[in-house]
Amino acid sequence: MAAPFKAYDVRGIWGEDVTEELAYHLGQVFAGYIEGGPIVVAHDMRPSSDLLRDEFIRGVTSRGKDVVNIGLASTDMMYFAVIHLNAPGGVMITASHNPAQYNGFKFVREKAIPLGLESGLAEIERRVRAGEFPPPADKPGQVQALELLDEFISFMHGFVKPEELAPLKVVIDTGNGMGGMIIPPLFAGSKVEIVPLFFELDGSFPNHEANPLVEENRVDLVKKVLETGADLGIGLDGDTDRAFFVDDKGEYCSADFILALMARPILEAHPGAKIIYDVRCSDYVRDTVARYGGSAHMGKVGHAYAKNFMREIGAEFGGEVSGHYYFRYKDAYFDSGNLTALIVLKVLSEKGEKLSEAMAESRNYHISGEINSTVSDPDGIMARIKERYADRGRVVEIDGVSVIGDNWWFNIRKSNTEPLLRLNCEADTREHMERLRDELLAQIRA
Repeated sequence: MAAPFKAYDVRGIWGEDVTEELAYHLGQVFAGYIEGGPIVVAHDMRPSSDLLRDEFIRGVTSRGKDVVNIGLASTDMMYFAVIHLNAPGGVMITASHNPAQYNGFKFVREKAIPLGLESGLAEIERRVRAGEFPPPADKPGQVQALELLDEFISFMHGFVKPEELAPLKVVIDTGNGMGGMIIPPLFAGSKVEIVPLFFELDGSFPNHEANPLVEENRVDLVKKVLETGADLGIGLDGDTDRAFFVDDKGEYCSADFILALMARPILEAHPGAKIIYDVRCSDYVRDTVARYGGSAHMGKVGHAYAKNFMREIGAEFGGEVSGHYYFRYKDAYFDSGNLTALIVLKVLSEKGEKLSEAMAESRNYHISGEINSTVSDPDGIMARIKERYADRGRVVEIDGVSVIGDNWWFNIRKSNTEPLLRLNCEADTREHMERLRDELLAQIRA
């Protein structure tokens, strides 16, 4: 059976790659992979999510395993449910930021530990592809419907209380995703004035794709920030596990710069804490963490890798250029766009600053952003560039190839799914960064 298994989830086009049959078989296999019960099941607002949920649950219960169905939820709400209920595993039925024709599954084990291809998902894929579907149990599992929104909001408010927030004016664009259900109760009781954009849950995404990492999907957010004189704008992706920010001038704030902004209060609360960042992040992260007494640790790209890395080293906080920010709760780790929004607003409330003012320091760092190139031989190109630059800087191969010089660095890494090379670089001046960028692109695209 062909199945759209990715590095961190199962995802593809509904009705072609992702079907009701696949959902049923995934439920069967996941139930056999996870010991104990019940399993938490949640889904987003896409039209196909109800069908996939029902078939997945049918697969799980056919193995005699119980299910807690929390219904419509954000991905961070599913993580919370697994942690809160001490469940041995959970699934979120979503395609996150992908267009309307997509859907998929995000799997976790106990304590919301993610399943990626290197941490369990490959075994699930093997069983599905091999058709290793055991016979039904003598007694099917039971399904319990459970409403957890109020408990989830209380959990979020355990990190940041609404009354701690200043009377900021904030445009929030949920892109017709699950944020439309979460944001109103999340900010209830605060002095924050929310200017809502596209809060109606609609998995056809009639206004724009729920992927604020892409500039064209931030156009409405930027326009509304400038139009209303807001202090900042926040864009949430479809399942709200990621958050993106534009300042009061309508300028996009790179996610790694936001990571550095959030590091200060976390280090004040947890002196000397370890903070992780991915290979694409600006040195602004490392420098800021060091300034406030923490230790910064570079890791691989991807939420499954990031959270497992945090667990390995006992990190308190982390983040990625993709807009994922990772938090620790006791001995569990989770990412949350909703909590990110609360913490950034708390930082601005305490500083008494607009986001553009809080981000002033970051303008001394000159980073390219990720640039993709379609190539026929990514491994060969990476090997040649590594050889060419090895005597000019320190080579690090955590994820792809990074070369780190005195006042510059670059990283090239392969796409997990396409014949692409992804380039990120940074230097001490914009001119230096642009020269380095163009020099590398000429070699990559030669």
